[in-house]
Order: sequence, then structure tokens, then C-alpha cells
Amino acid sequence: MNPRRTELLAAGAATVTVILWASAFVSIRSAGAAYSPGALALGRLLSGALALGAICLIRREGLPPRAAWRGIAVSGVLWFGLYMVVLNWGEQQVDAGTAALVVNIGPILIALLGTRLLGDAMPPRLLAGMAVSFAGAVTVGLSMSDDGGSSVLGVVLCLLAAIAYAGGVVAQKPALGSGTPLQVTAFGCLIGAVVCLPFAGQLVSEAADAPASATLNMVYLGVFPTALAFTTWAYALARTTASRMGATTYAVPALVVLMSWLFLGEIPGLFTLAGGVLCLAGVAVSRSRPRRSATAPVTAPGPRPEKASDPA
Repeated sequence: MNPRRTELLAAGAATVTVILWASAFVSIRSAGAAYSPGALALGRLLSGALALGAICLIRREGLPPRAAWRGIAVSGVLWFGLYMVVLNWGEQQVDAGTAALVVNIGPILIALLGTRLLGDAMPPRLLAGMAVSFAGAVTVGLSMSDDGGSSVLGVVLCLLAAIAYAGGVVAQKPALGSGTPLQVTAFGCLIGAVVCLPFAGQLVSEAADAPASATLNMVYLGVFPTALAFTTWAYALARTTASRMGATTYAVPALVVLMSWLFLGEIPGLFTLAGGVLCLAGVAVSRSRPRRSATAPVTAPGPRPEKASDPA
């Protein structure tokens, strides 16, 4: 496939991911009022696993290769399982701004782990873009924080969520070298659901009393921000570095601000809007590439030696 076409498809897949992940924050506000953190995570993962399982049957996807299972298992436990539970729990202990601020150290951890464990390059544009985006995430977080709305437990839980997220992404990258994005996502989601099975009792009892809107939001979280968005994420991650993909997720806070404005009527302040613009600007810088010089190097006059790469 043409490298330019591959790059465009990966960018499109990453765009779908960040839009759906941003929408998840809006849905979690509804579902989280009726479901406890573990029950919500299990319901979301079961919905996602069923959707992914149906797609695998239709496409006749077999089991992942043996080489992919280690990365699938680690990402399933850390990212699909632990991350979703502790993030839901943490957001009940701190305000949304503090949660967004702490969790957004995840892309920085991905870059550090990717450089150390995967040999990812850290070009200056990627570093500069991440710095700008993190400044934007801090601005959004501070503008949304409530006085006295945080607890030590909540901050620790959000920090644990960021670490689990980073570890899961870095573990998933090698698995995509042998397994398909659909295989890696489907079995990672299934492993995450198995990890969350201790919350099955809570899910059953809470589902009986939950309003239909909360249950529908939980199913939406499983089908779209989990099944679809994690698959498009894996597709894009297989075609770029973990560090660059981590930087892309800095677009999520800006989109959350926009969606909260459109769907929840929460009008953002000027400070919040400025932070969102910084997040998007940093993502644009981190994904940009340096322009090639348009001027050809000056060579001394004389006969030019023949090269095998010269056009005939």
C-alpha cells in the first residue's frame, strides 16, 4: 500500500478513536450515577466483548498467534481491566478537572516507556507538541477544578489509571506485530471482562434498579468507545509509534469541552477554551513532519558519476 495512503488511514482511525473516547466522558456521567465503578466497567467490557465477538465470527478471525498473547494479556489486565475500574472510582473521589489533569500524564509515560522498551524515536516536534498539549490539559484541568473537590485517594487512583493506561499501550504495540488489530482488541477486551468478573453481583443488582438511560449509556460505552474505538486505535498504533499515538490522545480534553458544551449545556469559560485550543495545537505539532528542503545542494561542475538509482 502507498505509504501516504497508509498514513492517512492511520490518522483517520486515530481521529475516530479520540472522538469516541471523548464522547465516553459524557456517557460516563449518566451511567456512573446509577452504576458503581466496577459494575460499570464490567458492563461496558461485556458489551464490547459481545460486539467484538460477533464481528470476529462474521470475519472468521481465528485465535491470535502465540507471539501476540503476552502483549494481549498484559494490555487486557492493565488497560481494559484495571484502568477502567480505577478511573471510574477515581472520578468519584475528585472533580473532573483534577481527574483530567492527573490522567493526562499518561501520554508522557507512554513516550518514556516507548523510548525505553520499544526504541521509539523522540523527535523535537513530538516533544514540543506534547509539552504544548500538556500545558493545555493543565489549563483545562485547573479551569474545571472545584475548590476542595479532591482527595488523596482520588488523586492516587487517577495516577494509577494513568500508569495502567501507559503500560497497556506499550504492551499492546508488540502484539500488533503478529496479531491483527481486531484480534488484539477483542481478546484484550475479553481478558479485561474476566478480570472484572468479581463485580458481576453488583452489576446484576444495580441493573435491576438503574434507569434505562444509564443502562443504554453503559452499552454505548461498550460498543462504541470500547469495541470500535479500541479497534481503530490498534489499527493506527500498528502503523505508527506508541509515543506519537499517545500524543494524539491530548485532543480528547478539547473534544470533551466541546461535547459538554453541545450536549450537556455546560458553557466553557475563556480559560477552558484556551486550554482546549492548546491541546489541539500541540497534537498538530506532534503529528507534523519537518518540511524537506526545496533547494538542491550545490555541486561542483564536472561529469556526474552514474548511480543505480538515477532515472533511466
